[in-house]
Amino acid sequence: MMRFQVFFLSLSLSATLQAQVTPQFREQEIDDKVGIGYGLALADVDGDGKTDILLADKDIIAWYQNPTWTKHVIAEKLTEKDHVCIAARDTDGDGKAEIAVGAQWNPGDTETSGAVFYLQPPADRTQRWKPIQLSHEPTTHRMRWVRNRAGRYDLIVAPLHGRGNKNGAGVGVHILAYHKPEDVTQPWNTTLVHDSMHMTHNFEVVPSPANEAEPLLLGGREGIVRLTPGDAGWKAQWVTKHDTPELLGVGEVRWGAFAGGQPYVAAIEPMHGNQVVIYTPPPEGPKDGLWQRQVLDDTLVDGHALACYDYLGLNNRQIAVGWRAHHKIGTRVGVKLFYTTKEDGSGWQQQLVDDNTMACEDLMGADLDGDRDTDLIAAGRGTKNLKIYWNLRQ
Repeated sequence: MMRFQVFFLSLSLSATLQAQVTPQFREQEIDDKVGIGYGLALADVDGDGKTDILLADKDIIAWYQNPTWTKHVIAEKLTEKDHVCIAARDTDGDGKAEIAVGAQWNPGDTETSGAVFYLQPPADRTQRWKPIQLSHEPTTHRMRWVRNRAGRYDLIVAPLHGRGNKNGAGVGVHILAYHKPEDVTQPWNTTLVHDSMHMTHNFEVVPSPANEAEPLLLGGREGIVRLTPGDAGWKAQWVTKHDTPELLGVGEVRWGAFAGGQPYVAAIEPMHGNQVVIYTPPPEGPKDGLWQRQVLDDTLVDGHALACYDYLGLNNRQIAVGWRAHHKIGTRVGVKLFYTTKEDGSGWQQQLVDDNTMACEDLMGADLDGDRDTDLIAAGRGTKNLKIYWNLRQ
């Protein structure tokens, strides 16, 4: 009986503590001269064991050194038009990140725009890196390093449009895997990952055990599809299909999971849209069936960023969301956190993290100071800034 009473008291205290949770973040602006701040990456650039911040800005590629946040320019004006995306990850096990970037951004040109570069580091990584230009599809838009079935890392690149498309009609978008050669200055072979979307916006690497290949989660005009590498190529399993007038495509997409709970997928719909949406597997039904959709908020103005982590130590679903109100003068911008203290995933609450000083173009989470709490990092377009939101969870 005593053991049962102790267990019940523990559950009661846990429930009480969860009910009293209030998100708290302290902001620190580390750059107030950002051009556009298209894309963020988080990785250890210099091998000191600390997570650094990388930014694909309009005219430069830069990294900010943890913990002083000293800014180092990696490359400048790689192409006539803007840089647009960045991928950074330690792909060879030396503790230092490999970096690739996308540039020549012109979404209206589906024939000749786009560029992909691998950046070869100097001995002193605070100096300029050597750009090595790779083949590319038009409208290069997003990229990530992804572990393949052989345990190596491929660079996955997603254009916005298919080649020659107009208004999202035409051939499918070619999502390509670039295979890094021993000599990075030699041609990189590519293989096709997926080509059934007619417009994409973002994709996510689904976390996997260290000895397994990593699936992808791709969001775009036709919905959200999970892509899993196998013997016969990449298997497509749809989370949601947007084939009705009410569903107009997916902009941002992120995978979420917590210990002992069902995975979930967070999305902003439609592209640059107003809705924060969560998808969860049906409690009953086929394992490969479509997931259930729930709208958490429909008041965003140009939603453009998501980051799913356990910010509050609740071991449940939590979603940070950023919006930018691009070309909408006078509209408030910011970042807010959606969270629930209930185990069944109901009773969602929301709280502002930034109120009108971050026109959020991209948003990521990581423990930057080693205190085991996930901090937020955001890049602002109209506000032209880069901020850390330090998690003050007690």
